[in-house]
Amino acid sequence: MTRILAAPPAHSHLRPVPGRSGIPGIGHVLEYIRDPLAMMQKHWDRYGEVSCFSAAGRRWISVLGPDACQEVLQNKDRAFANGDGWSALIGPFFHGGLMLLDSEEHLRHRRIMQQAFTRSRLEKTVGAMNPSIAQKLDRWVPSDGFRAYTALKTLTLDLATDIFMGGAEDSTPAEIEVVKKAFIDCVQAATSIVRYPVPGTRWKRGLDGRRVLENFFRHYLPARRSRETDDLFSVLCHIESEAGQRFSDDEIVDHMIFLLMAAHDTSTITISTMMQYLGQHPQWQDRCRAESLALGTAAPSHADLDALGSLDLVMKECLRLVSPVPVLARRAVRDTEVRGYFVPAGTYASVAPHFTHHMAEYWPEPERFDPERFAEHRREDKVHRYAWEPFGGGVHKCLGMHFAGVEVKAIVHQLLLRFEWHVDPGYVAPLDFTSLPFPSDGQPVDLRLRSTDPDRQAV
Repeated sequence: MTRILAAPPAHSHLRPVPGRSGIPGIGHVLEYIRDPLAMMQKHWDRYGEVSCFSAAGRRWISVLGPDACQEVLQNKDRAFANGDGWSALIGPFFHGGLMLLDSEEHLRHRRIMQQAFTRSRLEKTVGAMNPSIAQKLDRWVPSDGFRAYTALKTLTLDLATDIFMGGAEDSTPAEIEVVKKAFIDCVQAATSIVRYPVPGTRWKRGLDGRRVLENFFRHYLPARRSRETDDLFSVLCHIESEAGQRFSDDEIVDHMIFLLMAAHDTSTITISTMMQYLGQHPQWQDRCRAESLALGTAAPSHADLDALGSLDLVMKECLRLVSPVPVLARRAVRDTEVRGYFVPAGTYASVAPHFTHHMAEYWPEPERFDPERFAEHRREDKVHRYAWEPFGGGVHKCLGMHFAGVEVKAIVHQLLLRFEWHVDPGYVAPLDFTSLPFPSDGQPVDLRLRSTDPDRQAV
């Protein structure tokens, strides 16, 4: 065992954090990319809730289990910074996003942005989202081995462009493809081993991608400033907090880059996971479809989506099985403790909801798809306040989680009305954790049009 953190002060009641440093210069990055859950399980088995490791030339602690996660995320003594933690991974690419801010700056930005995610605005968003989803699904060509993740990634980014931006009115399809690639490059740069702008590296591609995105949003900013519409870009240009605070141009660009990444990447993996498990469990696909058909519309309202109870159970179970954000990053800004272990200032913390979601202590048969876990008669997610935390916790809990739920259910609702699909029961998605998790094979499903026209069924 090699400890890489400082020992506790003399006469301290705190324990030193155990752990191992990993491969010199690389640490545990490759081990994480290969199988993060196996890496976390190894740390849990050897060291317990808190252990140390190295990654990207930095000292980290692994924070595992709901008690330890709760302690760091609630951050009652304000010893952990959110922005400092994430900046080590994605700061050069997503700086200024709400997730990378702290203290009074975070509070100011959050108070303004809350005005963009009120229920009344979400209701308008659903109204605009439905025809856009339908238009994009019209382009799908069902087949055996249809690459669902690949198609969904295009759909959700196009949808984000429509709903968040109000469209990209003078951009060509080729330019939009460049923007899509820029988002991917920025996200994948987070786990770069070489973290310098060396040509050909993920880090350099991420930096180049950030410049592409900045230029893209700045091009449209004057038009969005000049007239308020319902799209998020325009809303961010015009909303203000109750105290009258507003975003600057630079802040709007920073938030749009981060929000579009977050809105389409996390939703894509969640819908893709739902398609996989609904394809492997036809009884659940039939159950969800029956509820969607019972709505009598292909263009549901916000309240209609709330009524899709089975789909909600499936979504929550898929968020448990494949956490779109497997770990949350923090950094200790002063000496502190976690679960009785001494954590010196400057230490980075990897808080792992993904591991908690697979702990048999809280989730019986954790690898089994079982949406009833979240049903009122069971509510396994209530056995611990932090047993299920796909949107994080504390003051940095995801502000857009309700939007995410609306988007996911609106898309899957239309999928259920239009299509039937099958996935081999033995299929295991080959998840790539180079950035946020995604199936490296594009998520093949055998997709078929439903025999009855969905428009006729939905009236």
